[in-house]
Amino acid sequence: MTGTLRIACALLASATAVPATATPAGAVKNVVLVHGAFADGSGWAAVSDILTKDGYKVTIVQQPETSLEDDISATNRVLDLQDGPTVLVGHSYGGMIITGAGNNAHVKSLVYVAAFQPEVGESLGSLGASKPPAGTSVKTTADGFLYLDPAHYHADFCADLPAAQADFMARSQVFLSVKAASATATVPAWKSKPSFAIVATKDRAINPELERSMYKRSHADTIEIAASHAVYVSQPAAVAALIEKAAR
Repeated sequence: MTGTLRIACALLASATAVPATATPAGAVKNVVLVHGAFADGSGWAAVSDILTKDGYKVTIVQQPETSLEDDISATNRVLDLQDGPTVLVGHSYGGMIITGAGNNAHVKSLVYVAAFQPEVGESLGSLGASKPPAGTSVKTTADGFLYLDPAHYHADFCADLPAAQADFMARSQVFLSVKAASATATVPAWKSKPSFAIVATKDRAINPELERSMYKRSHADTIEIAASHAVYVSQPAAVAALIEKAAR
C-alpha cells in the first residue's frame, strides 16, 4: 500500500468512526435537570458529568423556589432553548415542577428521582401529609419560607453522604416558599408523556411508600435504590442510567 493510499484509508476511517460517547441512534440528546427544595443545582454535578461523557447535552435549572408558577416558568425558559426533544428530570419538589413544565413541546419523557408526582389538585403539602416522612426537621422562617434544620440535615436528607458534604449542602440549601409548597398541580404532563421513576428506599424526606403509590398510579417505569433522599448525589451512575433509558 502506497503512503498516499494509507493516508486516504486513515482519513476515511476517522470520518466514519462512531465516537465512544455518541448517544444511541434515535435517542433524545437533550437532558434538563431540575433540583428540589433544600438543595441547589450543583447536586446534579456527578449525574451531569456521566450524561455529558455519554454524549448528552445537559442543562441544569436554577429555579427561585418563590412559587410553583415561577419555578415552572424558569424551567420552561430553559426548555425553550433546547435544540430538540428533551428528557426532563426532577428531584423531590422538582417533581412538582416537571409535572407542569413537562407539557412543554420539547419534552418527550419525564424522570422522577425520589420526587413528588402530583395528580390534579394535589400539592407538595397535601401529598406529604397523606403519608408523612420519617424526618421531622422542616422549619419555617418568619417570612414564609421552609428549610431543613442544619442540625438534622445529614440524617434526614443525605445520610449516605460524607458529613462534610452534608454540612456544605445544609449551608447552601435553597429555601422553599410556603406558597410553592401549597400550590396544586393543574395539567400533569405524566398523563400524556412517558414517565420513569426512582424510589429511594431509605428516604426520610419523602416517605418511600408515597413514592411507590404515586409511581404506581402513573404507571411509571420504576426502579428502587437503597439510598437516601439525595440518591442523585450518592448514586449518580444508577440515576444517570435511568435517564438514559428514558432518552432511548
